[in-house]
Amino acid sequence: MPLIDGSGVYQGFKMAIKYLSAEQLEGFDNYKYSCIDTSPVSKYLMHPFWNLTVKILPQWLAPNLMTFSGFMLLVVNFFLLSFYDFDFYASSETFPARPPVPKWVWLFCAFSNFLAHTLDGCDGKQARRTQSSSPLGELFDHGLDSWATFFLPIALYSVYGRADLGITPIRMYFIIWSVQIVFIASHWEKYITKVLFLPWGYDISQLALTVVYLITFFRGHLFWKFLYDIGPIVITFPLLVEVSVYTFSIGLSIGQTFWNIYKSYKDETGKMLSPYEVLMPLLPVTALFTLCTLWAVLSDVVDAQPRVFFFLIGTVFSNITCRLIVAQMAGTRAEFWNWLLVPLIVTVPSVLCIAPLKAWQTPILYVLTTMVTLCHIHYGIFVVRQMALHLGIDAFRIKQKDT
Repeated sequence: MPLIDGSGVYQGFKMAIKYLSAEQLEGFDNYKYSCIDTSPVSKYLMHPFWNLTVKILPQWLAPNLMTFSGFMLLVVNFFLLSFYDFDFYASSETFPARPPVPKWVWLFCAFSNFLAHTLDGCDGKQARRTQSSSPLGELFDHGLDSWATFFLPIALYSVYGRADLGITPIRMYFIIWSVQIVFIASHWEKYITKVLFLPWGYDISQLALTVVYLITFFRGHLFWKFLYDIGPIVITFPLLVEVSVYTFSIGLSIGQTFWNIYKSYKDETGKMLSPYEVLMPLLPVTALFTLCTLWAVLSDVVDAQPRVFFFLIGTVFSNITCRLIVAQMAGTRAEFWNWLLVPLIVTVPSVLCIAPLKAWQTPILYVLTTMVTLCHIHYGIFVVRQMALHLGIDAFRIKQKDT
């Protein structure tokens, strides 16, 4: 039976799988948080609100518990919408066999999304308030955020769906990737510059999602089925979403990322890495994008099983990003490869080139998704346990200080 030390850490886990090297653990010991948030929405709206909110939270409430609770609210949203709208036809009037998502679901989504955003904004403030800040808190927060880059846009897809002025799953595929590219770019930027520049779009998109869910609750999904002809251009709500994502996420955020990297080299304030070291962290995510795009474009997988396919991508992406976050926080070299890509390298050419396997594409997708999800959860659990043991803390409880 595992022993428990004074910090509440299970000593039996010392013999468990260790994902973090001694060099990485030493790097975490020397880590200093450096972040710049210039968003007017954050500065003048969200932070004042969070500063007031954190004052009413109990002192015993662990910041990591807040982070995890907020993330689980997004997971509940995902499974709730999966139950009522698994294949994204519920918002379509031309598919009466798929009834609309009940209105109460959208009210729940609005509440849970707003609460998740609030908890995510208050967890760091609670850590400083209770003097329980640690590198584990930042890693835990940003690691779960990397997975949330899938859960947030996939919930929005059920608002307008894939038919009746909606968008096809392949177009939604690239929207999800746009969100993910911005997220990993910010941590790639920090890996180079040593400073995390928070994207402006995060708080804006979170507030927008909550408003969209509330409008859908009060007005119904048909409210978003508008169409305006402006010359040769047909304006629909999904098109506005696409334009917003590509303009603000890719256009503005990525441009700012490259500017910040350029400035760090010009001013010699970053790590001054070689071109090879700069590009190496991008290899795994580029491989993931290439493999999944080939699978999506050259088969019907994204039309037949969009929800599961998107979940697969979001999970592998999160694992890749978590490992990059570990490297940039620990000050170690980023991994140039991710082992969760191996089953994809085997699967994608097989289902595309071997005719008998095409008929088994759906069960293969489910097995692959289950496997990578279990591997990612295993990675997350044991990284948290290893760091908690190393730091002598409990991940989900605040250690009582001796008086």
